[in-house]
Amino acid sequence: MRYVPWYPYPKLAVAELKPPTASQTYWDFTYLDSTMKALMDATAGHSVVVNFSTTPAWLWKTDKAVQYSENAYDLCWGYNAGTQLRDTTLKQLADYYERLFRWYTKGGFTDELGKYHRSNHYYKIPYWEVLNEPNLEHHISSQLYTKMYDAIVARLKKISPSTKFIGLSLAFDTNQKYFEYFLDHKNHKPGIPIDGISYHFYGKPAFKHQKLADYQYSFFEKANEFLKAVALIESIRKRLSPETFTTINEIGAIINVNDQATPDIPKEYWNLSGAMFASIFLRLTQMGIDVAGQSQLVGYPSQYPDVSMIDWKNGHPNARYWILKLLKDNIQPGDTLVATSLSVDNIYAQGFRTEAGRKVLLINPYNKEIKVHLSGHRKQSSMQYVDVESGENGTRSTKVGKEGDVILKSFAVGVVTLN
Repeated sequence: MRYVPWYPYPKLAVAELKPPTASQTYWDFTYLDSTMKALMDATAGHSVVVNFSTTPAWLWKTDKAVQYSENAYDLCWGYNAGTQLRDTTLKQLADYYERLFRWYTKGGFTDELGKYHRSNHYYKIPYWEVLNEPNLEHHISSQLYTKMYDAIVARLKKISPSTKFIGLSLAFDTNQKYFEYFLDHKNHKPGIPIDGISYHFYGKPAFKHQKLADYQYSFFEKANEFLKAVALIESIRKRLSPETFTTINEIGAIINVNDQATPDIPKEYWNLSGAMFASIFLRLTQMGIDVAGQSQLVGYPSQYPDVSMIDWKNGHPNARYWILKLLKDNIQPGDTLVATSLSVDNIYAQGFRTEAGRKVLLINPYNKEIKVHLSGHRKQSSMQYVDVESGENGTRSTKVGKEGDVILKSFAVGVVTLN
């Protein structure tokens, strides 16, 4: 689970919204604590990646003070202003993150005026990701980002030596120089670890008013372009920092309905987006990528509703969620990929040897029904699947036909267990 309080809601994302004065500081964790506690309680026993990515606006040079609403739940899209830090030594930046980190891991911190603030939080944070999409947010160069990463990690590593640090978190583009610079240890201060890197991908329509019938082509075309870039990035990582792991922790699709109060999203879209994720997950698994993360748990109008795994109108998990659960329940770390041959090229397929037996992942990337024949099948083989008909109702199961056939309906994802 990756947790990223985001800048459109400053009071939920920033602990010190006003700069300290000679007589007063403005630390306030009221809203940050409410969601952080819910996250840590819900994920107890599981690993989490925490990323308080939004820096206080007053750390940046701006023409005037950045305004935000006193209502914590009002949108403030203009909060992330500025491209140059006021303090070029980065001490203010590092101080902020050290105090925030101490609040959540050491029970409290001492502020700029020497006053102690007690939190009674002693969370164990296994992974800390440094900033989010810096190439978009504040338009930070690779050189400045690397300095910011080093300044923050140097402080936090002293507080929690066991925490692993993830860098970059890039909004995907074709500029490989960012990876070249950051992954070169010569560009970092001595002793600063590059435990992991992260970056993102979203499938998108080829043009603004493209229809669902054509999404299936543009989404998978862009996914294939992305996967080619992943191979190149992997070659850079292996050459410069082979010990660094990779997490591609935002994978989804966007169809430009963010500003619509009642977005018109066809039900088939959720299955298409889920099938695209499943295909990317499969390809990344074949390439040896450590983590593939589907974005995002909850979206809603104004907050990328087309990326949600939950129906914001009724709280029910949609097909994207059920496809993710299907993958997670059937394919585990340590399973073995086995040679898998296809006589057709209209589906994705991969066999796995698991502790629960032999399984085959099947993905239909098209808005049409496809019959798949499993050669050498055994009796009583079965398939769990998610398709357009199952919708928000979870996974379904069916027996493999006597002739070894299964039917994959539009954008279906299935896992066959061979008995």
